[in-house]
Amino acid sequence: MKYPNVLFFAALLFFASCMAGYDYEKRYEIQSGNWAQGDTLDFTFSIKDTLSIFNLYLEVEHSTSYNFQNLYTRIYTQFPSGERINELLSLELADKAGVWLGKCNSESCILKIPIQEGAYFNQSGQFTVTVEQYMRTDPVEGIQSIGFLVEDTGQKRGGKQ
Repeated sequence: MKYPNVLFFAALLFFASCMAGYDYEKRYEIQSGNWAQGDTLDFTFSIKDTLSIFNLYLEVEHSTSYNFQNLYTRIYTQFPSGERINELLSLELADKAGVWLGKCNSESCILKIPIQEGAYFNQSGQFTVTVEQYMRTDPVEGIQSIGFLVEDTGQKRGGKQ
């Protein structure tokens, strides 16, 4: 072949362009693995295109000695208009047999949990998602980090690409 490097880089560029990326990604490390109810985590991001469709994820890293199958959280969403809503959400970290979900090693597991797929935003501007632990145990031990990700699906409302 006369231009093998050009073909290689063209193929690399093609595959990279097909992958959906994260428009926003932030992670908080939980000090000493003890997450107190008063320790809220704020994730602030901007939305410019109200036609784009997104997937929203929480990424939880916990120790393999975490004592529960799930993690109850309260999630607040602050809209650019000032409106604020909240929802109680149980994040399942293990299956019914007690086997950890996600990628695990001998000390910890990390799990990306979809909290809303196919989401769109009716307003452009700055949004803030606040996450707090809502377990009966305070602090909850074994949570090492919490991340929030906004993934652009590359799709638009109305079937437009």
